[in-house]
Amino acid sequence: MKVKILFFLFLICSTPLFSLDSTKNKIDKNFYKFLVVEGAVLTGAMSYLKNEWYSDKKRVPFHFYNDLKGWNQIDKFGHFYASYIESNVGYSLMKKFNFSERQSLYIGGFQGLILETPIEFFDAYYDGWGFSISDMVANAFGSLFFIYQQKLFGEQIIRPKLSFSRSLYARNANGLLGKNNLFSEFVYDYNGYTYWFSFSPKRLFNLKKIPEWINFSVGYGSDGMIGEFENRLSYRGVEIPNYKRYRQFYLSLDIDFSKIKTNSRFMSHVFNALSYIKIPLPTIEFSNKKVRGHLFYF
Repeated sequence: MKVKILFFLFLICSTPLFSLDSTKNKIDKNFYKFLVVEGAVLTGAMSYLKNEWYSDKKRVPFHFYNDLKGWNQIDKFGHFYASYIESNVGYSLMKKFNFSERQSLYIGGFQGLILETPIEFFDAYYDGWGFSISDMVANAFGSLFFIYQQKLFGEQIIRPKLSFSRSLYARNANGLLGKNNLFSEFVYDYNGYTYWFSFSPKRLFNLKKIPEWINFSVGYGSDGMIGEFENRLSYRGVEIPNYKRYRQFYLSLDIDFSKIKTNSRFMSHVFNALSYIKIPLPTIEFSNKKVRGHLFYF
């Protein structure tokens, strides 16, 4: 979950820069501000990781770690998602600074990969972690997913989104999946995550009667995970129920807030941030060879 923390720090710290004066005589000044913000966010994220993730880990020589099958690939979707949005933010800021489309696309568009790569090198020197090639592939795909859509269509036809809700597994895991509060479980509990790919049927299928802001979403999640590769039956001397690990697939309605028109600059920023989050709406779930309906799913 560390990549998501980096993403949220970057997104929050970058938001004020969207209102900068973008006239040509201020390109250099504003670009330096962008570099300062990015450096501050990256430094803060590295400090957080050192204190939160590595404080109880032994430092070891550089090594690799194959976690492709871990957490039913939820973590890989997290890397993809974080990298995508960091790239989106980087591109948007470069455009604000009046850089060319090509420069914005390939410098700003690769911000996800640039920001996530140092984390893998940190992991590579600590016991229990390691340099993950599959993480790097997911990071690269996140940036490339943004870049190629922008290059081919001039916009993001398909938007990755995120939803999170606290799970019963964290409450019954004796601290293994978080410390019984929302922020801690957001960091540690992969069961609470669903990743979505949201698209406009009007844009894809030329359905003129459907408003542009109404979307469909397909989602992926997984439940019953009390451990990275297999479930643990105890933690710190306390037994944990034996849950079944299973994948979940979803179809849902969605809203693209970025397509809602407003004259308010503040609301425009709010809608832009909300466009990365899947809001609760009617959803169909496919899991355990069953089909379930949810009036609202998050």
